[in-house]
Amino acid sequence: MSDGHMALTPGLVSRVHRIVEDSGPLPGVVYHTDEDYDAAVQEILASHWRAEDLWLFAYGSLIWRPEIEHIEERIGTAHGWHRSFCLRLVRWRGTREQPGLMMALDRGGQCKGLVYRLVRHNVEAQLGKLFRREMSVKPSTNMPRWIPVETDEGHVRAVAFVANRSGTAYAGRLTPEETANVLSKACGHWGTCAEYLYNTVFHLEERGIHDRNLWRLQQLVADRIASDHVADFELAM
Repeated sequence: MSDGHMALTPGLVSRVHRIVEDSGPLPGVVYHTDEDYDAAVQEILASHWRAEDLWLFAYGSLIWRPEIEHIEERIGTAHGWHRSFCLRLVRWRGTREQPGLMMALDRGGQCKGLVYRLVRHNVEAQLGKLFRREMSVKPSTNMPRWIPVETDEGHVRAVAFVANRSGTAYAGRLTPEETANVLSKACGHWGTCAEYLYNTVFHLEERGIHDRNLWRLQQLVADRIASDHVADFELAM
């Protein structure tokens, strides 16, 4: 981990948490069906050589909650992409009243993360489970695609989830301050956006990956949560 200590702590994160009931499927929204997920898996696999290993690039929650069977893990860099809280959430880690933000890969820059080598015998089932976790509504704003990833052991071609700028949930390029304002407050039935940020930064640092933008963001979110707590305390006096 880096020499500096994270300003965003589990204690600060807990201040944002509250019990939120799942509002259920959103009205007027079309969700992916099993047939859609199966087709998406087959589309990805259609451009994959069966003799080659299948790799998955992890840059956010897949680092600390992969939920896939893998037999190797490497640190890798995806050029031409960067982490961005650019997907608007009104469910899961946000609500319609107080939307949250989810991270995706957006175009530009570079992103250092992990690549997992998946087991071969059940790769379709593994991808099907993964796609159901990462995609929900149509058209999807978080889309799987192949990207090149550079590792110390050589280049690999990996599946990654990237932002679809034409998707209805794409929030565009927000300033760090705008992002921090959302992440310091939003909560849904899956938990808080602050928790998501904390886990991502902590586990990246644990692996020696220091993302300067996320490091600044966790400081901003910590400051806002602390400031909101003081304001609430003063109002209660």
